[in-house]
Amino acid sequence: MGHFRSFLDGIGFFFQGLRWVARHPRWWLFGLIPALIAFALYATGLYFLGTNALDIAAWGTPFADGWSEATRTALRAVVGLALFGAALILSVVTFTAITLILGDPFYEKLSEKVEETYGEVPTGYDLPLWKSIPRSIRDSLVTLGWLLLFTIPLFFLGFVPVIGQTVVPVLGALVSGFFLTIELTTLALERRGLARKRRFGLLRGNKAPALGFGVLLFLLFLIPFVAVIAMPAAVAGAAIMVRTRLAPPVLPAGRTDGSPRVDRGV
Repeated sequence: MGHFRSFLDGIGFFFQGLRWVARHPRWWLFGLIPALIAFALYATGLYFLGTNALDIAAWGTPFADGWSEATRTALRAVVGLALFGAALILSVVTFTAITLILGDPFYEKLSEKVEETYGEVPTGYDLPLWKSIPRSIRDSLVTLGWLLLFTIPLFFLGFVPVIGQTVVPVLGALVSGFFLTIELTTLALERRGLARKRRFGLLRGNKAPALGFGVLLFLLFLIPFVAVIAMPAAVAGAAIMVRTRLAPPVLPAGRTDGSPRVDRGV
């Protein structure tokens, strides 16, 4: 029951982020800019893949050239559909990383503003932009490598009858959701001086809320254009989750700063 409650708490952090951007619409619009740019790039790539999926499948299955037309067409349709499905899932799980890299200054400022409504913002670990962007790219590539380590076997298990249509999608959502949370909490955790290994360890120790937050976003991001609209709320929700659950600041009296102060026009 405790893990389920923590999972629900993770879901709740997204809605807290959504509520924050609803109260600060100019910051929501500010956060839409890099998300729109990334969405345009992904939409173009998926359109190109979708219109050429059968040709790519034919290029990748030359052994089927001598088969009967019906069998050859069926095979290549399945391969083309699988390629597009894999690209769609990959676009969902990498959209956040690419958007955060493109919009690093935007989301860094948005995340800071969210934390300001909860009190003092952690300082002392800021890096100049010319250092922070390469590090973000490197960390995102490492995260993507770990993600592929899990998702590639799941992709092939997806062709197994029954299991591929029941267990595999659930496992895929859990894995993808966890890594989405890793990407989204990076800004707030780096602000606290936590390097990649420490961030991974912290989230492994808080799997239930991390999964609740990330799985909801993974499902939302599957819906066209929702990823763009929800991205600022996701960044805000991640900042709130770090602030109040993952790494709350300890106050002198031993209390933790877990509730927002009165908003005075941030």
